[in-house]
Amino acid sequence: MSFAPTPSQTVGPFYGYALPFPGGGEVAPTGHPDTLTVHGHVYDGAGNPVPDAIVETWQPAPDGSRTGRPGSLRHDPVTGRVIGRNGVDFTGFGRIPTDADGHWAVRTLPPGGVPYLSVAVFARGLLHHLYTRAYLTDSGDALLESLDADRRATLIARAEPGTPHAYRFDIRLQGEGETVFLEFL
Repeated sequence: MSFAPTPSQTVGPFYGYALPFPGGGEVAPTGHPDTLTVHGHVYDGAGNPVPDAIVETWQPAPDGSRTGRPGSLRHDPVTGRVIGRNGVDFTGFGRIPTDADGHWAVRTLPPGGVPYLSVAVFARGLLHHLYTRAYLTDSGDALLESLDADRRATLIARAEPGTPHAYRFDIRLQGEGETVFLEFL
């Protein structure tokens, strides 16, 4: 007797079919003066870019509220197609596919009350998605400060020299310099 695999037993890549949506990385309202960009690459254990991963980010609004605004998955009333965000409301949620070079980017606002963006990674070969954090500062958080310096460094989004309000956060799925991933029970 055989059984059909459940979603957590199948291995993609099939994320590009329904998960990305227009403007998925545009979390900040268009033209907002406090917009910052967090970007990087997703790498596999051999150091190669992962061209078909999905990176999700969640965060509180700058005032610390966690309710967010609906609107990320707006639909065209005529065709029913997903047309994405309205460009005005801050939702606190981003979903970004990596490009052919494994690069991803989210434009957002500074998180209020915490020094990080919560991040989830979906990629081929993973039976379950991975959770981590992209810290915009290197101190002031109990989890971050509990790690030794080498492991802590994998969670720090580094300010880009010469590019105001831009941070680089690479995600290494395994191997040397593997990003610290969190387990939620």
